[in-house]
Amino acid sequence: MSRPDILFIMTDQQRFDTIAALGNSHIYTPNMDRLVQRGITFSNAYATCPVCVAARYTIRTGCEPATTRVFSNAKANPVAGQAAEMETRCGAYLGRTMSRLGYRSFGVGKFHTNPWNEDLGFETLWRCEETYHPPNREGDDYGSCLAREHPEFDFLEQPMGERTEMFYLPQRSPLPANLGGEWWTADRTVEEITKSDSRPFFGFVSFVGPHPPLAPPIPFNRMYNPDRMLEPILGNLEADHLDEEIPFMRHAIWAEAINPALTKIVKARYYGEITYLDYCLGRILDAIEARPNSENVLICFFSDHGDLLGDHHGWQKQNFFEAACRVPLLLSWPTALPSRAERTEFISLADLFGIATGAAGACEVREGIDVLKMLRGQCAPRRYLVGMVEIPGSHDFKVMVLTDEWKYIFMANGGREQLFNRRKDPNELSNSVSSSSAMRSDLYALAVKACRVPGATDALDGNKLRAFPFRQRPPTRIYQFDRSRGVVAFPDKPQDALKAFDRATLRPLE
Repeated sequence: MSRPDILFIMTDQQRFDTIAALGNSHIYTPNMDRLVQRGITFSNAYATCPVCVAARYTIRTGCEPATTRVFSNAKANPVAGQAAEMETRCGAYLGRTMSRLGYRSFGVGKFHTNPWNEDLGFETLWRCEETYHPPNREGDDYGSCLAREHPEFDFLEQPMGERTEMFYLPQRSPLPANLGGEWWTADRTVEEITKSDSRPFFGFVSFVGPHPPLAPPIPFNRMYNPDRMLEPILGNLEADHLDEEIPFMRHAIWAEAINPALTKIVKARYYGEITYLDYCLGRILDAIEARPNSENVLICFFSDHGDLLGDHHGWQKQNFFEAACRVPLLLSWPTALPSRAERTEFISLADLFGIATGAAGACEVREGIDVLKMLRGQCAPRRYLVGMVEIPGSHDFKVMVLTDEWKYIFMANGGREQLFNRRKDPNELSNSVSSSSAMRSDLYALAVKACRVPGATDALDGNKLRAFPFRQRPPTRIYQFDRSRGVVAFPDKPQDALKAFDRATLRPLE
């Protein structure tokens, strides 16, 4: 069998429970459903560091956060003994590795690198980032294309929806569907798929959606009746907010303004974003199926993390509740893998590196496992999975240990702990730390063991996890304006916002 073409398709901030074929009767996802039918669903796939930048470095390196030293949306400095440069420390990025294996590599969409224009090793790279960076938007291929080919929309500072205080308020896209970033991403992907080349291709497609702001275009903005949306999963407020990150972020993005009715409206727009993305995905799948070798195309569909979306009285990610850290992961390769199958083994985003290189004939698992070999029964699955958020040794560090039956979470801030029985309490409403002390001790020991690796040992205080007196961070707001136009915050005086506008329109200032 010849080496397959390989296509990785990633969404941003898509919950694990948002695919119709996997049990959500309230959403319409015919093309994700096609992928479910085409291959294998991994029902226990997790982001071991559920936040955008950290998850993406895990994917592109095949290494977990202790090695990448990315535990949030910022990079931490390497520790003593670790190489200073990411690729020296972790190995060549996935795009560069696949190029070296003889694949025609291309990347399309959001890559959220730090720096924003980092070389990722793809032969061809088309960027469609969610925000623009100074000094202008020319470095963003989608942004510059929109300005060049549709100047009537160039006045828009945020063509994918308003952010800042509007982050979780329902919106409609200011653009028609066929000019949106997801559509553009699908267009570029189809172009790359249909190119003539003697080499197999490796494509990495990264959609911006359904990451907020939630601004689906017409008609996707009105597909879902909010009154038909399910209620959020809510426990006791004090228990839900045991992780101080959740109330902190709730304030930072103005989400404390979201009442129960608005929560269902926001979910309806979130579903609209997913269906718009699914529609664009369908055009990519059609292009794959039109190829003569379509059965020998490996497709891996996944997300970088989820979103609480009102569950547990919270929003966003960067915590270890299921809605934030569990992700959809679909793997299909008709010539080599079964269709319409489900697997329950633990999968980390670090495993994606081995899937791509393994299918290419030169498996390199790094800190993941060989999923393809596991599917053939040639290696054992994980007994447990570990996740980390925030810098080990810091006040905000958290570590999770996941087994078939239990989930344990330790928070350095206050030494707080959570223990959930995954079988009896799938909604994570009952903290069993006190009632299941023996299990808590066993999983605590595994968390300590997991921190005895370069890059994470600062999380330890001798044979224990380092804990700090509980502190509540001062409330702050996150401002996300169009920095490429010099807009970084609300003005001190309202009239200051008009200065550039008045100059542009040649009106005298009063």
